[in-house]
Amino acid sequence: MREQPEQQAPPVQRLRIRYAKRGRLRFTSHRDFSRAFERAVFRARIPMAYSSGFNPHPRISYAGAAPTGSASEAEYVEIALAEIVDPATVLAQLDAVLPDGLDVLEAVESAGASLTDRLEASRWLIDLAVTEADAVRAVERFLAAEEVPVERMTKKGLRTFDCRAAVVALAAGAGDRGARLDVVLRHGVPSVRPDDVLTGLASVGELAGVDDPLFTRLAQGPLSGDGVIGDPLA
Repeated sequence: MREQPEQQAPPVQRLRIRYAKRGRLRFTSHRDFSRAFERAVFRARIPMAYSSGFNPHPRISYAGAAPTGSASEAEYVEIALAEIVDPATVLAQLDAVLPDGLDVLEAVESAGASLTDRLEASRWLIDLAVTEADAVRAVERFLAAEEVPVERMTKKGLRTFDCRAAVVALAAGAGDRGARLDVVLRHGVPSVRPDDVLTGLASVGELAGVDDPLFTRLAQGPLSGDGVIGDPLA
């Protein structure tokens, strides 16, 4: 009879961490980051809690990762610990061993419930090499449409969905590259991404020249009735 694996003790503390993806590190995929983060908790000697089974692994939960190529100031991860630790100490230890561009910004004790459930919407900035006037005109047409169907290849094949329904707010102004879009997207299934909004703007708003955009997520969290995104760690 095969020997049963050792059962690990349950976690005694859970910490929620906000980190940023900046500069060239915005091209880090979620898989690349998860590998870097697991190496970081080991190097920083964080007293992680481990799963039970024949292949124990540190208890790390990722939530709402940004698409590869996007910069972000609001990425979140939750870790389970085997000892009580000061969150400020964990923040300093992790930030010291992660590469520049993957920057730990905040660490707090978990308030319970699901972190993923608190990530209801995201606010994005999209910098484009188009004129402000063209961007404003395209945004007006987009917002006036009842629906804006777009296509995207997913793991289940090519899907068509309405990207207009997920847009809580959208505005255009001047930016460093020409125009800057400020958009708040409600999370849902299928998930509407900022590049889907650009596809919709190119289609309905006839916005040309949207190649090589720069996406930056500024916030991610609970969505209030007036379209404001709250702090998911509060």
